[in-house]
Amino acid sequence: MGEEEPRKNGSERANKYAVACSIIGSIISILMGYDTGVMSGAMLFIKEDLKTNDTQVQVLAGILNVCALVGSLTAGRVSDWIGRRRTISLAACIFLAGSILMGLSPNFATLLTGRCVAGVGVGYALMIAPVYAAEIASAEIRGSLTSLPEICISFGILIGYVANYFLAKLPLVYGWRTMLGLGALPSAVLAVGVLAMPESPRWLVMQGRPEEALLVLRKVCNTAAEADVRLVDIENAAGYAEGNAPTPGSGGRGVFKEMFLHPTPPVRRILVAAFGIHFFQHLSGIEAVVLYSPRIFKAAGIATRNEILAATIGVGVTKTVFIMTAILLVDRVGRRPLYLSSLAGIVASLSCLGLGLTVIERSAPHHAASWAVALAITTVFTFVASFSIGVGPITWAYSSEVYPLRLRAQGASVGVAINRIMNAGISMTFVTLYKAITIGGAFFLFAGLAVVAAVFFYFCCPETQGRPLEEIEEVFSQGWSSRRRQHARPLSVELPEPDSKARP
Repeated sequence: MGEEEPRKNGSERANKYAVACSIIGSIISILMGYDTGVMSGAMLFIKEDLKTNDTQVQVLAGILNVCALVGSLTAGRVSDWIGRRRTISLAACIFLAGSILMGLSPNFATLLTGRCVAGVGVGYALMIAPVYAAEIASAEIRGSLTSLPEICISFGILIGYVANYFLAKLPLVYGWRTMLGLGALPSAVLAVGVLAMPESPRWLVMQGRPEEALLVLRKVCNTAAEADVRLVDIENAAGYAEGNAPTPGSGGRGVFKEMFLHPTPPVRRILVAAFGIHFFQHLSGIEAVVLYSPRIFKAAGIATRNEILAATIGVGVTKTVFIMTAILLVDRVGRRPLYLSSLAGIVASLSCLGLGLTVIERSAPHHAASWAVALAITTVFTFVASFSIGVGPITWAYSSEVYPLRLRAQGASVGVAINRIMNAGISMTFVTLYKAITIGGAFFLFAGLAVVAAVFFYFCCPETQGRPLEEIEEVFSQGWSSRRRQHARPLSVELPEPDSKARP
């Protein structure tokens, strides 16, 4: 009970220093979002300039995520070794190199190489940003701060769309290269600026440096008492109380064995929840909509290049606004209500989008009914809004907070790898998919998969709102059926014994 008073004080206002650190740590995600957004428009010009075919366009779109897989799988071990802060700086340096290569590429091979290098940096960024935010934040604001990488990705996508619109006016040979090369500027600033941030207190404890961890906690907590309590909780989670303190400099050795060879029942349930939520995120079709939105708008009847790019800016604005809304709600409403409501909107939007695009496609070469065109365009925006208020930010917030301390970095690393595999699969096969089953059929398929995602989340992912990181493993100590029985169990009320003397 000694934790209740500090927690109450801490909930009165968010610690500004913790918020600032999380924002700076999440800026790396803007670079990833910018690359995704700018590539959607740049591909129109690359195809014209370098005379690429549809297969090359698909490879260019998806190779970033294939290489991000390499980055994410190594990022967890690297962050356990060199720390969370230096890993963010390393990610920025890698992305800097990739942006320079893409901006100066004379041919398709060099462009592909630069995108591969940037992809490795994206893998590092996706893994480390939410983990750093989760380990800095208090329980009361953790959902909002671990959602910051998603808002930064969306903001980056929006900047990419705006860059497409304005840089499209440059000569063809310079336009797309400038679009892709601009990512080098913030990368260079971030690589140096992030070193002014504090290290994660939880990483410091795992390195046997609790004194340094306490100094950081006193900056990110509102009271010294709260900092002391959080340090004790972290030390207990790290095994100090049982005399099983981690070996400094171990670099997270043995973590994969504990996760995959000898997991305890709670750890097994955590891995299913965390990996599953990443698996289903891109099966909702978000990558197809974001990356190929220009083609979708073209299929819906928006003809000129400027109109298409302006419409994609609208998609970026919608995504950003609704993720900001999610950040305000996630610690008040909870993860489960937002996520399940988001999936309901996704299913409805994708079904209507599939219907509208099917009618448009079957009307060719004649003009499609105006209601079908309006439906297709509107549901692109409602889909993006539905995804952005739940499935988008909560995937990263939830998956970064459920792992035990000893498994967090490398568990998050595997989760990001799964996320990137699914992202790459959708990016590299969407054109082929919609040519095989029509573009409307592709979105009907995504709607069906979103229903499966809702069933999975309902049964496998318990609520974590307001729980300290060190207590979340306890949430997974029971399976779904046990939790349901516990909630359904009626309260037993003891009635007084009847007084025999009172009987007539």
